[in-house]
Order: sequence, then structure tokens, then C-alpha cells
Amino acid sequence: MAPDRFQEQFDQIQDAMGDDIVLAAGFEGEERMFLYQKGYILARADDADEVASVVRDAFVRDRGDDYQAENVRVERDESPGGVLRIRVGEPDRRERSGDKDVSDALRAVEDLERDNDGRRMASRNHIVSIAVNCCPGDEPVPVSRCESPNPGVAEFSAEGEVPVSVLVVDTGLVENYMSHPWLHRVKGEGKEVELDDEGILKQYVGHGTFIAGLVSAVAPGTDVTVHGTLVDAGAISEKDLGDKLLGGMLPAERWPDIISLSAGTPSTCAQTLLGLERFMDALMDHPETLLVAAAGNNGNDVRFWPAAYADQPEYAGAVVSVGALRRDGTARACFSNHGPWVTTYAPGERLVSAFTAVDPTPAAYDYQHSTFDHCRYGHHYDCTCQFPPHRGELTEKMKESPTAVRERVLFDGLAEWSGTSFSTPLVVGMIANYMMRHEGIRSREAAGRLLAETPVGRLQSVPGPALIPSTWTPASVQSVSAPR
Repeated sequence: MAPDRFQEQFDQIQDAMGDDIVLAAGFEGEERMFLYQKGYILARADDADEVASVVRDAFVRDRGDDYQAENVRVERDESPGGVLRIRVGEPDRRERSGDKDVSDALRAVEDLERDNDGRRMASRNHIVSIAVNCCPGDEPVPVSRCESPNPGVAEFSAEGEVPVSVLVVDTGLVENYMSHPWLHRVKGEGKEVELDDEGILKQYVGHGTFIAGLVSAVAPGTDVTVHGTLVDAGAISEKDLGDKLLGGMLPAERWPDIISLSAGTPSTCAQTLLGLERFMDALMDHPETLLVAAAGNNGNDVRFWPAAYADQPEYAGAVVSVGALRRDGTARACFSNHGPWVTTYAPGERLVSAFTAVDPTPAAYDYQHSTFDHCRYGHHYDCTCQFPPHRGELTEKMKESPTAVRERVLFDGLAEWSGTSFSTPLVVGMIANYMMRHEGIRSREAAGRLLAETPVGRLQSVPGPALIPSTWTPASVQSVSAPR
């Protein structure tokens, strides 16, 4: 039986979020595609009372006199992101058959939206995460501390070069991350809680450190700040992300040159995220700032937000979305999302970067997800769906194995990891280098010029430009037979 990666990650994120947010699965046709908060919808603060009134009236009408109208209520809080949650149901973690309350509430608002010239007035509260649904088959793989990062650390001369500021919105930094010498220009807002109660590395710990290491290797002259935002197994609700971005994470005056975000989500009917609407509008008011976002690891062309803002006319030039190349650099990685909304591609398979601190006592990690017997997307090379093979504890538990197998590895500094999460910081670093080589140029212009100067259509299955750092070393791939 193949691993049910969606359900495994659903359970992992639900456990991390506890009872604060109860999750439900959203569908694209018959396929589960995204997570959202059960029992709640979002509305702009100015629309919330009207939306709640319409939902309340519809529920009383359709559900009979016994329905308690006060069950529908606006949760008022300080919301820098400009949206409020409206409770429309009683979320229960034990009930997994779906979320009729949210679906009925959104249908109830449709007439109101039509009366307002089709303006969207309510949405689900989607969960933005670094890996939900079809993440690549691999988890981090130990690399000897004697090896070097890949991409390698570029040379840097500080003379005459103006530092570029990069904000990485991710999981935070591990303790003693500066034991990796090329991370000396990195600082962090909030350290990660690295170990569980048994002293084992938690899943997704090191994700922010790995990304900071990639930016710093490609562009050593950058000033990198990592903000620990995705603390619940790499996930956060879209409302909370919008509130945090505008509630103190970004300075009131000049924003950073580049925001690097290796997280996202598909959405209901491929709509934009209501919870990020005010942030995206604020981004347009800060022309000094470029958002570089991962295109996602679902292996399809379904829009993945916020990366998919890249081809929205109203945000032209403000967003670059990044897909992944496989490790030989000749084609798209099997897991990479793709489509006309993906701006560019960069290496994203088996990159090597900082993961844990360099320490005499290695850190133990138990694999959570089992690898697959073949590529789950139908590719015929030794991709990360299959290699290196291992069994994961969550997969074994879902098989109702009497004893869940723990396959344990040890990390003492470096790791090898795959995903569009890691293609993204390579592009961030290349844009930063371009800015430093052309003093006075802003990030959006630098990205536009760099992409325009990069040849298009040279690689198989990659319609757009591919940005490849000069210090990246490709590796060969091997063909594998299709399953019979």
C-alpha cells in the first residue's frame, strides 16, 4: 500500500496546532488538495457583520426553528491583515467526513456577492504550509560535515557593494546555527524548539536554517533575517500569516529588499487568499520589495498561493514564483508545480545546506514518511519519491502496524534536501547578487532584468527561464523502469 502522504501530513499539522485550529480537507474534484480551518469562514472587517447576518438568516431558514442563531458570530480581534473570522459551526476533531457548516455558509453568501457586483466577501481560512499534500518523497538526509554545501559558498568582496536585505519567513533558526561559518550575516527572530519530549528532532525543524544557508551560500553579501512564523509543523492559517506579516514582522518604513517565502497552498476554486489581500496591497505600496515564493510540491499545475500572484496583472513585477529542476539541471523535478503562473525554475533536488548546528553530539531524527516504490507522478528517473528508500513512522501507523517502525538517522550539521522550498532561496540569492553588481538597482528591476537576460526554452519540460547559480554542482540521474 502506497503512503497516504496527504493524510499523514494532515494528522501531523493537526497535532501541532492542537485545539486552536481544527482542520478539514478541501477538494479539487475528487482529490484532496488543501487544508482549511473547520467551522470558520473569513470576511473583511468592513463586511463581517453583513456576512454573518446573511449566514445566520440562511441557517435559521434552512435548519429549522431549533437552530440557535447565536451560533454564527464574528470573532473580533486586532487584525492587521484586515480580515475577521466568523464562527459558523462547532468544529470537532473526531468528525472527519467534511465541513458542511463552512460549505453552507459560503453558499449562503453567494447572493450577497452577486448583489455587490461579484465582489468576493467570504472565504475559507486556508492553511499555508511548507509541505502539505504531495511533498517530495524525501525528508532530509544526513551529509558528512566533511562535505561542502551545494551550491557552494560564492566568493564575496565587501568593497563597493551595498548589502541586500532578505527576510525569510519560515520555521526560525536552530540554536548555534553560526557554527556554520558562511551564516555569519544571518540573524533570527525566534529560535526553533528543536527536540520533542524524547530528545528527537521534530519534523520540519531546520527548514528555515537550511534556506538561510542557501541564500548565504549563493549571495554571501546579503543580510538575512529569518522569522520563525511557521511553527506548527511548518504551517499557519492564512489569516494568522496576514496578521503577522503586517503586525510587526515588516518594518513600518522601508521593507526588506526581498521576502523569501517557501510556503503556500492551493485554494477554493483557485481563488486568491482573502487573508493575504491587505498584505499584497501593502506590497504594491512598497516598490522596494520583491516577494519570491515557492511554486509548491504537488506535481501539478494547480495554482499555489501566494506564488501564483506572479501572473496576476495587478501585482505585475512584485512576485516571482519558483519551480524546481531535478538534480542534473536538465528538466523539471518530478514534484515541482508548473504552469503559466510559474516565473522561473532553479535546482531543487538534493541540495546540501546547513541543517543542525555542528556539534560533537549528533542530533537524532526519526523518518516520518515512507518512500514510494516508484515515482508517484509517473517520471522514470531515480527521483526523491523513491530514493533514498526508508520507512516512516507515520506511514507505518496508518497501516495499523502492531509496532510502528522507527528508522533513525543522525545529523551533525549538513543535510541534503529537496523541494521548491529550496529552489526559492537560490533565486533570492541570484537576484541579490544582481543587485549588488548593479549598485542602486531595486529588487523588482533586478529580477526583471535577470530573467530577461536568461535564455528561455533550453530545458526539457521547462517553458520559462532557468536560473542556475554558478557554484551549483549538478549530479547524474539514472533511468528507472515504470511499474508493471
